[in-house]
Amino acid sequence: MTDGMMETLSAGLPALGLALPEETLQKLCAFARAMVKQNEVMNLTGITEETAVAKLHLLDSLTVAACVELQGKTLIDVGCGAGFPGVPLAIACPDTKVTLLDSLGKRMQWLSSVLPELGISAQCITARAEENVETCRETYDVATSRAVARLNILLELTAPYVKVGGFVVALKGSAAGEELEEAKNAIKKLGLQLEACKAFSFDDAVHSVIVLKKVSSTPGAYPRRFAKIKQNPL
Repeated sequence: MTDGMMETLSAGLPALGLALPEETLQKLCAFARAMVKQNEVMNLTGITEETAVAKLHLLDSLTVAACVELQGKTLIDVGCGAGFPGVPLAIACPDTKVTLLDSLGKRMQWLSSVLPELGISAQCITARAEENVETCRETYDVATSRAVARLNILLELTAPYVKVGGFVVALKGSAAGEELEEAKNAIKKLGLQLEACKAFSFDDAVHSVIVLKKVSSTPGAYPRRFAKIKQNPL
Protein backbone atom coordinates (compact mmCIF):
# COMPACT_ATOMS: atom_id res chain seq x y z
CA MET A 1 0.00 0.00 0.00
CA THR A 2 2.90 2.34 0.64
CA ASP A 3 4.02 2.93 -2.93
CA GLY A 4 1.14 4.99 -4.29
CA MET A 5 0.87 6.89 -1.05
CA MET A 6 4.61 7.50 -0.80
CA GLU A 7 4.91 8.60 -4.44
CA THR A 8 1.97 11.00 -4.15
CA LEU A 9 3.34 12.42 -0.90
CA SER A 10 6.84 12.93 -2.34
CA ALA A 11 5.47 14.48 -5.53
CA GLY A 12 3.31 16.97 -3.61
CA LEU A 13 5.95 18.33 -1.22
CA PRO A 14 7.75 20.73 -3.63
CA ALA A 15 4.50 22.70 -4.16
CA LEU A 16 4.47 23.28 -0.39
CA GLY A 17 8.12 24.31 -0.38
CA LEU A 18 8.90 21.41 1.95
CA ALA A 19 11.66 18.81 1.79
CA LEU A 20 11.42 15.88 4.21
CA PRO A 21 13.80 12.95 4.76
CA GLU A 22 12.82 9.46 3.60
CA GLU A 23 12.41 8.27 7.19
CA THR A 24 9.86 11.04 7.85
CA LEU A 25 7.89 10.14 4.71
CA GLN A 26 7.83 6.49 5.83
CA LYS A 27 6.48 7.53 9.24
CA LEU A 28 3.78 9.72 7.67
CA CYS A 29 2.66 6.78 5.52
CA ALA A 30 2.81 4.40 8.51
CA PHE A 31 0.45 6.63 10.48
CA ALA A 32 -1.89 6.99 7.50
CA ARG A 33 -1.94 3.19 7.02
CA ALA A 34 -2.71 2.69 10.72
CA MET A 35 -5.57 5.18 10.46
CA VAL A 36 -7.05 3.45 7.38
CA LYS A 37 -6.82 0.07 9.16
CA GLN A 38 -8.46 1.41 12.32
CA ASN A 39 -11.18 2.92 10.13
CA GLU A 40 -12.44 -0.63 9.53
CA VAL A 41 -13.69 -0.74 13.13
CA MET A 42 -14.06 2.96 13.97
CA ASN A 43 -15.43 5.88 11.97
CA LEU A 44 -12.32 8.01 11.40
CA THR A 45 -12.42 9.02 7.73
CA GLY A 46 -14.38 8.67 4.51
CA ILE A 47 -11.08 8.84 2.59
CA THR A 48 -9.25 5.51 2.39
CA GLU A 49 -7.77 5.23 -1.13
CA GLU A 50 -3.99 5.65 -0.78
CA THR A 51 -3.34 8.54 -3.19
CA ALA A 52 -6.39 10.39 -1.81
CA VAL A 53 -5.13 9.84 1.76
CA ALA A 54 -1.72 11.23 0.76
CA LYS A 55 -3.26 14.36 -0.79
CA LEU A 56 -6.31 15.06 1.35
CA HIS A 57 -4.94 14.05 4.76
CA LEU A 58 -1.13 14.16 4.72
CA LEU A 59 -0.30 16.97 2.25
CA ASP A 60 -3.32 18.98 3.37
CA SER A 61 -2.09 18.81 6.99
CA LEU A 62 1.45 19.81 5.99
CA THR A 63 0.19 23.08 4.47
CA VAL A 64 0.32 24.42 8.06
CA ALA A 65 4.11 23.89 8.12
CA ALA A 66 4.30 25.65 4.75
CA CYS A 67 2.56 28.75 6.14
CA VAL A 68 3.94 29.26 9.67
CA GLU A 69 7.31 28.61 11.33
CA LEU A 70 6.87 25.66 13.68
CA GLN A 71 10.45 24.91 14.70
CA GLY A 72 10.73 24.84 18.48
CA LYS A 73 7.13 26.00 18.91
CA THR A 74 4.16 24.66 20.87
CA LEU A 75 1.07 23.76 18.81
CA ILE A 76 -2.43 22.62 19.75
CA ASP A 77 -4.71 20.91 17.22
CA VAL A 78 -8.25 21.75 18.36
CA GLY A 79 -10.81 19.10 17.37
CA CYS A 80 -8.11 16.84 15.91
CA GLY A 81 -10.47 13.99 14.94
CA ALA A 82 -8.35 11.16 13.53
CA GLY A 83 -5.22 13.28 14.11
CA PHE A 84 -5.21 15.82 11.27
CA PRO A 85 -3.42 18.15 10.92
CA GLY A 86 -1.66 17.59 14.28
CA VAL A 87 -0.09 14.15 13.79
CA PRO A 88 1.51 14.83 10.37
CA LEU A 89 2.88 18.08 11.82
CA ALA A 90 4.31 16.21 14.83
CA ILE A 91 6.00 13.78 12.41
CA ALA A 92 7.30 16.41 9.97
CA CYS A 93 8.40 18.85 12.71
CA PRO A 94 9.71 16.63 15.53
CA ASP A 95 10.99 19.59 17.57
CA THR A 96 7.47 21.09 17.67
CA LYS A 97 5.63 20.21 20.89
CA VAL A 98 2.22 19.05 19.64
CA THR A 99 -0.97 18.68 21.69
CA LEU A 100 -3.98 16.87 20.18
CA LEU A 101 -7.37 17.83 21.60
CA ASP A 102 -10.72 16.20 20.88
CA SER A 103 -13.86 15.47 22.89
CA LEU A 104 -14.34 11.96 21.48
CA GLY A 105 -12.73 9.53 23.92
CA LYS A 106 -12.50 6.52 21.57
CA ARG A 107 -10.52 8.46 18.97
CA MET A 108 -8.18 9.85 21.60
CA GLN A 109 -7.66 6.39 23.15
CA TRP A 110 -6.68 5.08 19.73
CA LEU A 111 -4.26 7.98 19.13
CA SER A 112 -2.79 7.55 22.62
CA SER A 113 -1.98 3.91 21.86
CA VAL A 114 -0.91 4.11 18.19
CA LEU A 115 1.39 7.16 18.37
CA PRO A 116 3.95 5.64 20.80
CA GLU A 117 3.94 2.42 18.72
CA LEU A 118 4.98 4.47 15.68
CA GLY A 119 7.51 6.59 17.59
CA ILE A 120 5.44 9.77 17.28
CA SER A 121 5.52 12.25 20.14
CA ALA A 122 2.32 14.20 20.93
CA GLN A 123 0.20 14.86 23.99
CA CYS A 124 -3.39 13.57 23.71
CA ILE A 125 -6.16 15.32 25.66
CA THR A 126 -9.82 14.26 25.73
CA ALA A 127 -11.87 17.37 26.48
CA ARG A 128 -14.10 20.00 25.00
CA ALA A 129 -12.13 22.95 23.59
CA GLU A 130 -14.06 25.62 25.47
CA GLU A 131 -13.55 23.82 28.82
CA ASN A 132 -9.94 22.66 28.47
CA VAL A 133 -8.68 26.19 27.76
CA GLU A 134 -9.16 27.14 31.44
CA THR A 135 -6.01 25.15 32.27
CA CYS A 136 -3.78 26.51 29.49
CA ARG A 137 -5.08 29.88 28.38
CA GLU A 138 -2.74 31.84 26.07
CA THR A 139 0.12 29.33 26.42
CA TYR A 140 0.53 28.02 22.84
CA ASP A 141 2.46 29.53 19.94
CA VAL A 142 0.05 28.07 17.39
CA ALA A 143 -3.52 26.73 17.46
CA THR A 144 -4.68 24.92 14.35
CA SER A 145 -7.90 23.23 13.31
CA ARG A 146 -9.46 21.53 10.31
CA ALA A 147 -13.10 20.87 9.45
CA VAL A 148 -14.43 21.69 12.93
CA ALA A 149 -16.77 24.66 12.38
CA ARG A 150 -17.21 27.84 10.39
CA LEU A 151 -14.49 30.39 11.06
CA ASN A 152 -16.52 32.76 13.25
CA ILE A 153 -17.28 29.83 15.61
CA LEU A 154 -13.87 28.19 15.30
CA LEU A 155 -11.94 31.32 16.27
CA GLU A 156 -13.69 31.60 19.62
CA LEU A 157 -12.59 28.02 20.37
CA THR A 158 -8.98 28.44 19.22
CA ALA A 159 -7.87 32.05 19.86
CA PRO A 160 -7.97 31.78 23.68
CA TYR A 161 -5.26 29.08 23.54
CA VAL A 162 -2.76 31.31 21.72
CA LYS A 163 -0.28 33.66 23.36
CA VAL A 164 0.05 37.23 22.07
CA GLY A 165 2.42 37.11 19.08
CA GLY A 166 1.29 33.56 18.21
CA PHE A 167 -0.97 32.35 15.40
CA VAL A 168 -4.31 30.72 14.75
CA VAL A 169 -4.14 28.62 11.57
CA ALA A 170 -7.44 27.43 10.10
CA LEU A 171 -7.57 24.89 7.26
CA LYS A 172 -10.49 25.69 5.00
CA GLY A 173 -11.83 25.03 1.50
CA SER A 174 -12.72 27.28 -1.40
CA ALA A 175 -15.16 29.35 0.71
CA ALA A 176 -12.33 30.78 2.86
CA GLY A 177 -12.89 34.35 1.63
CA GLU A 178 -16.57 34.21 2.47
CA GLU A 179 -15.83 32.79 5.95
CA LEU A 180 -13.23 35.50 6.59
CA GLU A 181 -15.77 38.17 5.72
CA GLU A 182 -18.29 36.54 8.06
CA ALA A 183 -15.68 36.36 10.86
CA LYS A 184 -14.55 40.02 10.74
CA ASN A 185 -16.19 40.85 14.05
CA ALA A 186 -14.82 37.71 15.75
CA ILE A 187 -11.29 38.46 14.51
CA LYS A 188 -11.43 41.92 16.04
CA LYS A 189 -13.06 40.92 19.34
CA LEU A 190 -10.70 38.00 19.98
CA GLY A 191 -7.48 40.03 19.53
CA LEU A 192 -6.55 38.67 16.10
CA GLN A 193 -5.57 40.16 12.75
CA LEU A 194 -5.37 38.52 9.33
CA GLU A 195 -1.79 37.70 8.39
CA ALA A 196 -2.32 35.61 5.24
CA CYS A 197 -4.76 33.44 3.32
CA LYS A 198 -2.92 31.00 1.08
CA ALA A 199 -4.46 28.64 -1.44
CA PHE A 200 -3.15 25.17 -2.34
CA SER A 201 -4.61 22.86 -4.94
CA PHE A 202 -5.00 19.08 -4.51
CA ASP A 203 -7.02 17.11 -7.08
CA ASP A 204 -8.40 20.37 -8.51
CA ALA A 205 -9.91 21.21 -5.11
CA VAL A 206 -8.82 24.43 -3.44
CA HIS A 207 -7.48 24.09 0.09
CA SER A 208 -7.05 27.40 1.88
CA VAL A 209 -4.89 28.13 4.92
CA ILE A 210 -6.01 31.16 6.93
CA VAL A 211 -3.26 32.54 9.19
CA LEU A 212 -4.30 34.99 11.90
CA LYS A 213 -1.85 36.66 14.26
CA LYS A 214 -2.70 37.20 17.93
CA VAL A 215 -2.05 40.91 18.45
CA SER A 216 -3.73 41.39 21.83
CA SER A 217 -5.09 39.25 24.67
CA THR A 218 -8.44 37.56 24.13
CA PRO A 219 -10.97 38.99 26.63
CA GLY A 220 -11.69 36.62 29.54
CA ALA A 221 -15.38 36.41 28.55
CA TYR A 222 -14.33 34.13 25.65
CA PRO A 223 -14.82 31.31 24.96
CA ARG A 224 -18.46 31.12 25.99
CA ARG A 225 -20.30 27.82 26.43
CA PHE A 226 -20.51 26.00 23.08
CA ALA A 227 -24.32 26.19 22.88
CA LYS A 228 -24.00 29.97 23.21
CA ILE A 229 -21.19 30.20 20.62
CA LYS A 230 -23.23 28.20 18.12
CA GLN A 231 -26.49 30.02 18.84
CA ASN A 232 -24.95 33.49 18.64
CA PRO A 233 -21.55 33.51 16.81
CA LEU A 234 -19.41 36.61 17.20
